[in-house]
Amino acid sequence: MEEKSSARFSEYLFAKMGGQDVLASQGPRKVTADTRKWIQDNLLLLVTLSGVLLGVILGFGLRPLGLGESAVMLISYPGELFMRLLKLMILPLVIASLISGSASLNARMNGKIAVRTLVYFILTSLLNAILGVALVLVIHPGDPGLRDSSLPSSHARVVNIMDSLLDLGRNMFPDNLFQAAFQQAHTVYVPKRQSILNDSVSVPAEDLPEEELTRVVQYRSGTNTLGIVFFCLVFGTFLGTLGEKGKVVIDFFKAVFEVIMRMVSSVMWLTPLGITSVIAGKILGVDDLGLVMSQLAWFIVTVVVGVFFYQLVIMQLIYLAFVRKNPFKFYAGLAQGTLTAFAMASTAAALPVTFRLMNEKLRVDPRITRFVLPIGCNINMDGTALFVAVASIFIAQMNGIQLGFGEIITVILTSTAASVSSASVPSAALVLLLVVLSAIDAPVQDVSLLFAIDWFVDRVRTTNNMLGDCYAAAVVEQLSKKELMAVDAAAYQSDTVLPTTIANGCISASRVPDPDTVIVEMQDESKINGIANGSAARVRRTISEEAV
Repeated sequence: MEEKSSARFSEYLFAKMGGQDVLASQGPRKVTADTRKWIQDNLLLLVTLSGVLLGVILGFGLRPLGLGESAVMLISYPGELFMRLLKLMILPLVIASLISGSASLNARMNGKIAVRTLVYFILTSLLNAILGVALVLVIHPGDPGLRDSSLPSSHARVVNIMDSLLDLGRNMFPDNLFQAAFQQAHTVYVPKRQSILNDSVSVPAEDLPEEELTRVVQYRSGTNTLGIVFFCLVFGTFLGTLGEKGKVVIDFFKAVFEVIMRMVSSVMWLTPLGITSVIAGKILGVDDLGLVMSQLAWFIVTVVVGVFFYQLVIMQLIYLAFVRKNPFKFYAGLAQGTLTAFAMASTAAALPVTFRLMNEKLRVDPRITRFVLPIGCNINMDGTALFVAVASIFIAQMNGIQLGFGEIITVILTSTAASVSSASVPSAALVLLLVVLSAIDAPVQDVSLLFAIDWFVDRVRTTNNMLGDCYAAAVVEQLSKKELMAVDAAAYQSDTVLPTTIANGCISASRVPDPDTVIVEMQDESKINGIANGSAARVRRTISEEAV
């Protein structure tokens, strides 16, 4: 008996040891398979990151050679073509996404989503402006000695917040949709003609009247995305009310959106070459890079700390409070879009990549992303609000101007308003900075000092803008979940099942359901049993005939 038990124990021990050996032998294979799968899933992210690192290494590596302007232009040329390809797809992507997204929801739902989106964007921009003011007052990067090394500006541009807001309204309601595809309205100040002077009479220069400026609305090159967004929202909302008549048009724009996204997937494989070229060209094109960085180091540190504090702390808390999920997983899923926005220095240029990540990787409702992301490209400028607030107080500190509580509140409010009215183009914040400086009576000519570092700071703050759009879509999706479920239920009842009459235990539908749809209608038990028995008999008869 003892021999049998010892033999069984030996067999059991051998089996356990053998099983452990098998598991141990499968361990490295499993790790290798998981690593290979992770690399395949994040290949574009790794490619984008390698492009950024290679661009930085190449740029700083070639600076000692002292390359000429033509050589720098040739190095930047592939990046220029890459940006042109991405910008080429912005307009059809915005039009197709907004029309198909707004048409899939009813007018009331579109209104709710729009209100929630706008309120979120305004509040986050205000929060960024407050954060920027707090950091610049604590760190105090402004040094009066920097003003002596800055280059004086030629002529101060006349600009105020009212003109920016009025231009926002003019661009939102364009008078020509085709003109909006390539021109924007903006207010400029031109000299007013002095008709009282006669050209034949010579007047001494000191006796000439002071030049008077007058407002003129002109058009400048650039896509009026805001006007196109407004038109597409209204067009899509009314298109959704047509029912079956508008289905063909909705399907057309959905197909256009899918085609553009496939084009984006193909273009993204050019990311290493394009991003490397863009970053290397910018680094090579800056004169006295070390001197500029050393002079404005504390200003750069203030902006960078504010951007990353907002991204890693405030933004994650907002996501956790509303969505109730792991915010850092969502943040990591947007890494490729963040790197693309950093390299391109434009939220609009990164929009195709952002769409692909939100729809395919993070699985946010496409009806929300197609609605929120194009609007966010034009209105949500979180990083711009932070930068303008920091830069305006920095210039005031540099000139020894003491700002009171009322002036600080003015900086916060004007920075928020200016960021909302900004355009999604590189270095637009420097123009908005003039608005805030004029509001607090700070010298506007000192803005020229920031031109030397704006190529870097612009890229850092653009990541805030892009991530703000994505987090807004996630929050709005969570807030609109009940309405979206109601819309899905209504669409299921009207488009899929469509029962009209029930007679003799059978369902009479006005339209044949989809092949994958299972229709269950609760009826009398006797009728259900009869229908089930008859169906089973027909199935058995069919099987026996096929067997014969």
